[in-house]
Amino acid sequence: MNILAASPFEKRRFRMPRMQERNANSEPLPRSRQLRMDLLHTFEAAARHLSFTRAGEELFLSQSAVSRQVQQLEESIGAALFERRHRALALTEAGRIMRRAVEDSLERLRDAAARVRGNARRQQLTLTCTPGFASFWLIPRLVGFTGAHPEIDVRISATLDLEDLTRGNVDLAVRFVPAAQGQGPMLFEEEVQPMCAPQLLRDSRRPLKTPRDLERHTLLTVELRDEPLTVDWEPWLRVMQLPELQMAHTVRFTQYAEAVAAAVAGQGVVIGRLPLLAELVRQKKLVAPFRSPAASRRGYFVTLAPHAAHNPGARAFADWLVAEAEQAAPSPAARRA
Repeated sequence: MNILAASPFEKRRFRMPRMQERNANSEPLPRSRQLRMDLLHTFEAAARHLSFTRAGEELFLSQSAVSRQVQQLEESIGAALFERRHRALALTEAGRIMRRAVEDSLERLRDAAARVRGNARRQQLTLTCTPGFASFWLIPRLVGFTGAHPEIDVRISATLDLEDLTRGNVDLAVRFVPAAQGQGPMLFEEEVQPMCAPQLLRDSRRPLKTPRDLERHTLLTVELRDEPLTVDWEPWLRVMQLPELQMAHTVRFTQYAEAVAAAVAGQGVVIGRLPLLAELVRQKKLVAPFRSPAASRRGYFVTLAPHAAHNPGARAFADWLVAEAEQAAPSPAARRA
């Protein structure tokens, strides 16, 4: 009978279930022994590169040192984090869970360290808002706030995710929600209507004289999870009594700013959100062929985080947002025009 010695990898694979059983049946270890920060830092680099060698180069460690530290972390939590393949690594399901948690924790630690490390006299604030609001309304005006408040550092998190204001890493939010659900001061309500580049109106082969003419044009739209492609169009289509309108072609984007850029380039028709696109209309980069806005029944609301009561910079920014919105509001005559 030939008895073959198990490879080091096989030994680790066979040892892991026993290790998991021992961890499940034993008393909980102190936290300091369960999760060492240096091991988590090494794991994050290895998971990001999917390479112990490249992680070692980043951390100034040898490949074998990275491998040992990852193995120590695996043994401490009782689960394999990587699949060791021939000249390649892949994260296990446990590895993917740990990577998301470790990346989030390290980012929060970096933010906290930056705040502590900074000059105590400088104030900092973090705002979360949608990418469209940031690109088209906030950023063009932001120099007005930073110029008036040079002592305040501003961080903008532009995302479609709903940030949790109770976690402490975001000071205030501009929420785009149904008007009946808004909390805090409302900056403005939204109106929507089709918009396109001026050159598209000059296309004699495909005129845009009535809403039905849209059937000859390309729809520029944003993909939203579990929503129809025309979800942003629905308030306007409802007012126009065109619920079944089908356009000739569709180009989909993941961000509203991309769809707007395509419209400015003359590639189709986008649903224009006002007042976000008011400046592009003023510059005549976009035009509204039908001049028939419809209320979307949604609005932008400023919401302060609970801890922002102790952050004068956040309160100043919220007041500035409200003042800017009031100043930018069109007059009744302009609305009629």
